Amino acid sequence: MPGVETEITLQVDGVARRLTVDTRTTLLDALRERLGVTSPKKGCDHGQCGACTVLLNDRRMLTCLALAVAHDGATVTTADGLAEDGALHPVQQAFLDRDAYQCGYCTPGQICSAVGVLDEVARGWPSAVTPDVAAEPRLDHDEVAERMSGNLCRCAAYAHITPAVLDAGGAR
Repeated sequence: MPGVETEITLQVDGVARRLTVDTRTTLLDALRERLGVTSPKKGCDHGQCGACTVLLNDRRMLTCLALAVAHDGATVTTADGLAEDGALHPVQQAFLDRDAYQCGYCTPGQICSAVGVLDEVARGWPSAVTPDVAAEPRLDHDEVAERMSGNLCRCAAYAHITPAVLDAGGAR
């Protein structure tokens, strides 16, 4: 049975992009295959590795699990779209300063997830390791490690990723 095609618009890294997609197309495939946006990576294609993480309407999202048609009109920010006026985003700079990458494959998803983590903490959202869910979460190693646990790194750069996120969040 042939798929049904529909036209959607995505605001990708500050640019409105109009495209026609099969209604079964994932947001990841729409970005990579249809729009040529290669920052989000196809890792597991099952939502288990985090390589495809972007900020969707300012919240982190696994694009391999999202249908593109469900996000018509959405704002998508990839790791490439975080820098402003030629200056790296604080998370990007912290990743460089802390050598928080190895092969780099997972790095764009790690960076987008880290930006999302810092926003979640700033909003006061608790995690599974927040000791008192009624209190503001404290940005510490355990909090960052728990929140970043959905992003895998085959090179095991975790020892550098968590401190980079802490640096970017102002915690030391």
